[in-house]
Amino acid sequence: MIDFRSDTVTRPSEAMRDAAHNAPVGDDVYGDDPTINALERRAADLVGCEAALFVPSGTMGNQMAARVHADRGSEVIVDDRAHVVLWELGGLAQNSGLQVKTIDTSDRAVPTPAEVADAHVAPDHHSPGTGLLWVENTHNARGGIAASPDDVAAAAEAARARDVPVHLDGARLFNACVATETDPAKMVAPTDSVLFCLSKGLGAPIGSVLAGSEQFVDAARRVRKLFGGGMRQAGLVAAPGLLALENISRLADDHENAARLAAGIDGIEGLSAPAPDTNIVRVDSTAAGLTAEEFVARIETEGVAANAFGDHVTRLCTHLDVDASDVDEAVTRVERAV
Repeated sequence: MIDFRSDTVTRPSEAMRDAAHNAPVGDDVYGDDPTINALERRAADLVGCEAALFVPSGTMGNQMAARVHADRGSEVIVDDRAHVVLWELGGLAQNSGLQVKTIDTSDRAVPTPAEVADAHVAPDHHSPGTGLLWVENTHNARGGIAASPDDVAAAAEAARARDVPVHLDGARLFNACVATETDPAKMVAPTDSVLFCLSKGLGAPIGSVLAGSEQFVDAARRVRKLFGGGMRQAGLVAAPGLLALENISRLADDHENAARLAAGIDGIEGLSAPAPDTNIVRVDSTAAGLTAEEFVARIETEGVAANAFGDHVTRLCTHLDVDASDVDEAVTRVERAV
């Protein structure tokens, strides 16, 4: 099976397994795990933040950020196709009592300053007020769009001019940085906090990092405990994460493979696959007379795994466990299936 369901399906390298086996550990709740401490320091430096916090998942990190930044009942300005809106079980409402004010950002992936201004609500006796601006980069549901650092900064500036904090859901932050040739610290600088995953394109088996100011991270550490994320000898899973940070530059290979995959599939009659920004390929099977579910079922019989992403749109993700030869073979199998 050539598995394009997600870049989360990567399996840890032998070096990662060895690192986990040999990691020095301690009780992280007491701050005693040297491997986690090293990972958090390295991660904070990488994205230009004062501090960072290792968390089990990207969803937990996102939810923690919302809990820290925004008062209960306030509104979150967010794209209507954001991961936190579509796939985090209504966590903003359930975990933090927040409302969403959604914006259709289309192929920009981030709101314009004018959209932020229009969506902003000042608190008064009737209105809860805007508590947070949420930006996602790369944007998963919009096909892995890599927003430019200038667009991120413009949206953030509009929010902070109104005393609204900004959270960057950068689950695939480094894909965005590689695609736009941007230093991660520059991409993150206009925001108040950032979440990035170690377990996607970087290849770690588990874990994400939430970063920001020391004050923010201290508050987030309390929320992590509240959410049940206080870990003990977790250096065993942090050690592969340290190695994962060495895989940032090779994300360009995933982007090249995604472009190769999209071009191959786009050449198949009945299928449309626009050139991707990063490692996410979107295939429209409308002209083939196939729903996304039917398309996924057909290609699975030929040994290609993908995920339906709409009525007629299917998502395929490239990652470090597939190479150019896998891509070429997948195109052949997809053509045969269709």
